[in-house]
Amino acid sequence: MNYKPLSEKQLIAMFWWAEGSGYEKHDAVICDGAVRSGKTFSLSLSFTVWATLRFNGALLGFCGKTITALRRNVIMPLMPCLKELGFSVKENITQNRLVISYMGHENTFCLFSGKDEGSAALIQGVTLSGVMFDEVALMPRSFVEQALARCSVHGSRFFFNCNPEFPSHWFYNEWIQNREKKNALYIHFTMRDNPSLSEKMLSRYESLYTGAFYRRFVLGEWVSVSGAVYPFMDDSGMFIRPLEGPFEEYCASCDYGTVNPTSIGLWARKGEIWYRLREYYYDARKEGKSRTDEEHYNALEELCGYAQPSAVIVDPSAASFIEVIERHGRYTVVRADNNVIDGIRKTSQALKNREIIICDTCTDSIREFSLYRWDENKPSDTVLKRDDHAMDDIRYFVSYIKAADEGFDCAFIDRR
Repeated sequence: MNYKPLSEKQLIAMFWWAEGSGYEKHDAVICDGAVRSGKTFSLSLSFTVWATLRFNGALLGFCGKTITALRRNVIMPLMPCLKELGFSVKENITQNRLVISYMGHENTFCLFSGKDEGSAALIQGVTLSGVMFDEVALMPRSFVEQALARCSVHGSRFFFNCNPEFPSHWFYNEWIQNREKKNALYIHFTMRDNPSLSEKMLSRYESLYTGAFYRRFVLGEWVSVSGAVYPFMDDSGMFIRPLEGPFEEYCASCDYGTVNPTSIGLWARKGEIWYRLREYYYDARKEGKSRTDEEHYNALEELCGYAQPSAVIVDPSAASFIEVIERHGRYTVVRADNNVIDGIRKTSQALKNREIIICDTCTDSIREFSLYRWDENKPSDTVLKRDDHAMDDIRYFVSYIKAADEGFDCAFIDRR
């Protein structure tokens, strides 16, 4: 593999623990900042080399939001580099372990998932000589603190890596704001600290985000979100007249409500672009009466018409409506991924990149784009639970096609 020379900050992250670096007395290192800034690779290589040189026969931990994400983001890029440097790496996938050897030293690295509050129990009872957290801001505090408590071996150290979140986040307040008290070295990265990114790629990444997500992922700031969720959709040029077929594929997405509105969108793909051609939106409060699941299903069939969607992505809580769709046997149901913040981020990128385009026949979507807001009274990233039904069904659709395109983390897709 060809590697670019490391930047100054990457070099510090790589060798902060080495004698003579000037930073070796720290107990921990925190690398935060922009996406694609090179912090993950340099920190994971740093953690592995430090552990291998300092210990023999030790147990250490790699921690990620999920094991899948940890393997994809950390382990897979790390392994070929280690092998080129002369390290021996043996992976036991079923046990989520790596055995890494170099110059007579051999240590075992366990892979841990910190996806929810129950994850803390998975790491209890283990004695570790060091731990690295990838995307620590996405992990619950209980898991992180349990993992830190496991590091009772003399000389153990902590390696933290993350993209910024909201400024009241527990990790920002507990560790970054208190880094001197914690004896932690803090290294803030920007995209310019990654020498492997060309000017063209830098410009591309800078165009992917807007608002608070731009400040977080491009500038690397811990900022609150406020105002419109999709402010760039105020531009009428973002909406087009419906295209004529033929189309290569169809999909439908649904946010289901009984008292709240039900929103269903019909999507059609031409080339690499998905178009929201038309929609069904029924507000029981506004109309003065509710509709049955069968009536909503009839509306779905009418919306699709001659089109045969490859999938109907449905709000996972809509059990009764899913049952009706499956009973009719005409459409394949996919239970949607309902991760709100991640879905909003993906939807924002897809809209800005024109990977999805909303046709001007979708009047309720256009109305909700202008009303969909962040809740400024909440300490964390939260959207107001109103004017969000078309927004939810659009988010479900984007999360589905992104998972299908990327080919991983599709466990939520249930095609029963």
